[in-house]
Amino acid sequence: MPTIKLTTEINNTNIEIVFNLIRSIDLHKISTKNSNEEAISGRITGLISLNETVTWRARHLGFTQELTSKITDYIFPTFFADEMVKGAFKSFRHEHFLEQKKNIVIVKDVFIYESPFGFLGKIADFIFLKRYMINFLKERNKVIKEFSETDNWKQILKIT
Repeated sequence: MPTIKLTTEINNTNIEIVFNLIRSIDLHKISTKNSNEEAISGRITGLISLNETVTWRARHLGFTQELTSKITDYIFPTFFADEMVKGAFKSFRHEHFLEQKKNIVIVKDVFIYESPFGFLGKIADFIFLKRYMINFLKERNKVIKEFSETDNWKQILKIT
């Protein structure tokens, strides 16, 4: 199965803020503005937690799709994983690892997925899907970093 591994370093912040931003439904909507993602059922706002689901409606690769994922593992504030329950992939698991090192939070994403359609899905992975997913995750991490490194996180987490 294809696996995407990304590392993002976030400066001058604390691990709990970053952890909460990563699991924020509201920040997810902001970070995925290009695909116009909308939470339509399950947890549709706030912070998603263990055993909760969210269903997203979004436009990816020219198609409107719905995807439901569930938080299946959760260790505050260092790790959580979400897995697809229903959607366009055959399966996926997105693991989020966080580590605090002085004034830097290191976020490691591990995204393991399997495309549908057997051999045709493997060709799609090679031609465009893996690159598309890498860019999608990088853009999301860029927004998480921007909000974490400024006071903008307060807008999302409603803390003053």
